[in-house]
Amino acid sequence: MLLDLVDVFASRPLTGNPLAVVRGGEGLSTEAMLALTRWLGFSETTFLLPPTDPAADYRVRIFYQAGELPFAGHPTLGSARAWLAAGGEPRQPGMIVQECGIGLVTVRDTAGDLAFRAPPLIRSGPLSPQERAQAIRIAGVDEDAVLAAVHACNGPGWKLLHLRSAIDVLAAKPAPAASVPTDIGLVGAHEPGGDAAFEVRAFFTNPQGKLVEDPVTGSLNASVALYLFEGGHAACDYIAAQGRLTGADGRVAVSREDDGVWIGGKAVMISEGGLLTMQFWFIHFPT
Repeated sequence: MLLDLVDVFASRPLTGNPLAVVRGGEGLSTEAMLALTRWLGFSETTFLLPPTDPAADYRVRIFYQAGELPFAGHPTLGSARAWLAAGGEPRQPGMIVQECGIGLVTVRDTAGDLAFRAPPLIRSGPLSPQERAQAIRIAGVDEDAVLAAVHACNGPGWKLLHLRSAIDVLAAKPAPAASVPTDIGLVGAHEPGGDAAFEVRAFFTNPQGKLVEDPVTGSLNASVALYLFEGGHAACDYIAAQGRLTGADGRVAVSREDDGVWIGGKAVMISEGGLLTMQFWFIHFPT
């Protein structure tokens, strides 16, 4: 098995969300994949596998610290970059088709820049009063700053708080812990003229219930984009910033086109083809 490391959504070197991509892990059990994900410590680790759908170029299983995800954004771009770097050739030039838990996701390759088509929301609409109050408490935001509180689920079960400004987003003081799973996103607009139109933050719980802030989150930015465009809060293509308070400095490029909403950003190979010796699993944890 081989291990690749990819920096996704970075604005400059090593400022994005790191992703570990495992190639050749067909023999690993779900338990081994999850254990390796937890040991590596990144927000997600993916496992590239042969596709089962004839329309797909490859299949990916996406794990985070508390389990498996049907879809996630930065793992989608990072996995596509690793697959291409390993010699993958899409059936349709410039269009990579990824098979994952929600079905087929298209990744566009334009002169080396990658973007995925935002999948439709599985759940949308306002949060209940109880859900709204809980999300506000966990995110640690001023209730007066909340313009809307909605479901924005496209795999991860994001509960999105739309705040009155990017300043309010950056001022949030999240709780140290929450129930598992918890997925809360924040978005607020910057003043015009900056290098980003919106500020985004994302919080999720690890297996022990600790609330963790994700550096840069493709799935949340995809659901945020659908919410902003549908509600008239964004009228044209924009750049979202995320990760400033985690030590990252991510940038997500969002474009609205005739064939859907596309979420793009840099995906840069940091390490390719590191050898993983996993005999340990089969000796100590036989399947």
